[in-house]
Amino acid sequence: MNDLTTDLLPIQSSTMADVVELRLREFLKKKSFRPGDALPKEQELADALGVSRNVVREALSRLRMLGMIETKKKRGMILAQPDILGSFERVLDPLILGQETLQDIFELRLVLEMGLADLIYVRKTDEDIRELEEIVNQEVHQIQKPFRVKNEIAFHGKLYQMTENDTFLRFQSMLLPVFEYVVDYEIKTNGKVEVGKVTHRDLVQLLKTGDAEDFRQGMKEHLKPHFSRLTKK
Repeated sequence: MNDLTTDLLPIQSSTMADVVELRLREFLKKKSFRPGDALPKEQELADALGVSRNVVREALSRLRMLGMIETKKKRGMILAQPDILGSFERVLDPLILGQETLQDIFELRLVLEMGLADLIYVRKTDEDIRELEEIVNQEVHQIQKPFRVKNEIAFHGKLYQMTENDTFLRFQSMLLPVFEYVVDYEIKTNGKVEVGKVTHRDLVQLLKTGDAEDFRQGMKEHLKPHFSRLTKK
């Protein structure tokens, strides 16, 4: 006889509010609601769904917490433009995240920085290059944690800024706490901070004389110690 536990998946229990929240999401998509459009009143939704107004209110409260709806004076509930990064910003704190999560977030940072090259080359200016050179000239060639973190944030933060992409800039701001985590990890495991063969100064030179592919390869070499550690993981 076959083992039923491998053939049948357990039923996932859902509350009435879960079901109503799902139905409301489907309704908004089906009716092609756009940010700023007014939603039906709570009682109208309750009547249409055949549930109590309290259940509808709980489901709407969840959507409100996600930033999907908001209440306006004289208009009632409207579909909002959700802040897709807002929740992420509120919980991205190394003090409350586990090491595996922090590692995953740092890997996200590595992938993002490998992909910045094309945007940077489209939008970089002579002033951007001058600012990067100033950052490099101010770098202190020491491996102590405070200097390392400060240098990394200044240089890589400027690269994100050069993309002129608001979402990238917000990601960069959220990823700042991860710099300190990585430095702590490297010092703890290796007794020092590992540095790639391509330095910040080399990257600036590539921005001045190379193309996007040259910079991408330079960034890969710059971040190579981190990627090497990932393969060991």
